[in-house]
Amino acid sequence: MSRQNLRAIDPKKVSGELFTLTYGSLVAQLLKDYENVEEVNRQLERIGYNIGMRLIEDFLARANPGRCYDFRDTADKIQQAFKLYLGVSPSIGSWSPGGDEFSVVLDPNPLTEFVELPDHLQNLRYSNVLPGVIRGAAEMVQIEVLASFIADSLKGDNITEIRVKFVKRLEDAVPAGED
Repeated sequence: MSRQNLRAIDPKKVSGELFTLTYGSLVAQLLKDYENVEEVNRQLERIGYNIGMRLIEDFLARANPGRCYDFRDTADKIQQAFKLYLGVSPSIGSWSPGGDEFSVVLDPNPLTEFVELPDHLQNLRYSNVLPGVIRGAAEMVQIEVLASFIADSLKGDNITEIRVKFVKRLEDAVPAGED
């Protein structure tokens, strides 16, 4: 391949595709290790939660997003993070009347670019790492949320939609005996 052809390759696209394929390998290994789809779903969410807890520091340093004053600000920051780390800009919408719940719509879902689920894995929440990341990152900034899929393009839906619900603001925890 000539140097001119190498320059035409978009490093972000290659990086995204490498991540997608690596993630697919992780899911395949979890399926071999656990042989139970529900346990794989739990493990993917747990992995995402741990990633989110660590990723928030990098996001705050890189994006310098400022303080969130309400849950709508939080939704905007989630949208920024998807763009920064996955190269996609999800739409945020379907707000509940109380403003405590919204949807993150991914069209397309970058994790499922090269994926087709076989019939025997229809209960697998393949991208379950994403709700986990949202939950873990939110917890690190003192917000407890519930995040889960309500639509998945791998299951025949037109879009991938994650529902995020505010549960409560967490108080700063002081270790016992250090009041």
